[in-house]
Amino acid sequence: MRTVTIPAAVIAGALALGLTACGSGDSGSGSGDRSGKLVVGATPTPAGEVLAYVQQHLAKKAGLDLEIKEFTDYVLPDTALQDGALDVNLYQHKPYLDDFNKSKGTTLSAVAEVYLPPMGVYSKKVDDVTELRNGATVALPNDTTNEGRALELLASKGVIGLKKGAGANASPQDIAANPKKLVFKELEPAQLPRSLGDVDAAVINNNYALDANLSPKKDAILVESAKGNPYNNVLAVKKGNEDDPRVKKLAVLLTSPEVRKFIEDKYQGSVLPVAAG
Repeated sequence: MRTVTIPAAVIAGALALGLTACGSGDSGSGSGDRSGKLVVGATPTPAGEVLAYVQQHLAKKAGLDLEIKEFTDYVLPDTALQDGALDVNLYQHKPYLDDFNKSKGTTLSAVAEVYLPPMGVYSKKVDDVTELRNGATVALPNDTTNEGRALELLASKGVIGLKKGAGANASPQDIAANPKKLVFKELEPAQLPRSLGDVDAAVINNNYALDANLSPKKDAILVESAKGNPYNNVLAVKKGNEDDPRVKKLAVLLTSPEVRKFIEDKYQGSVLPVAAG
């Protein structure tokens, strides 16, 4: 089946008009039949590409009928999952999912870790973050967990220092040391690649970097380490659907040796598989 890209405005309008008509307990296919089509939400890169590989090469043999719906932001895939327009989604890490549940009152659950999309710092002006000039402007993602993640990445290189215990939810107010007096500009994650011409550096989420033809491995001037990294992207469902046999099949396929090889070959270290079947 073909992949459908859903513009944010269209989905938002549909949700406002009553996307919940499926019923909170129904599957995204609208039937509630766990033996039918599995509707999966994803951002185009890398999640949509990984799912397309599964759809084209593995799903039929496993008896799984996949429909992939692509989203270009981080909010609507979870809203659609909660409302029943999707059965499952793949695009977010567990800290983001937990924060979304807390802030939006949703009941979403992670069922499998699939891959690590390392966050990176990019710049058109310097080749190393330590070369940033005094007073340089650095763009950050403006959602809570990814902003904290971005600040932790900068702190790992000593560019800034964070208050003790700031953790994954750190904000610029939690910066305890800023020797270069960096100025931080908070932007929607999707806008970060486009900001590179206007700022000295930007900390960009992996999927938006790849969409902009930026390679975390080749182009980032600082990239996250995979060791002990809590930001693996997860397959998520609405709570209560963890035992859906279709979801379990998809989880097995996404962590299979075939998908591991696809990720390794396609992304060449810019996306890292986290498990093998």
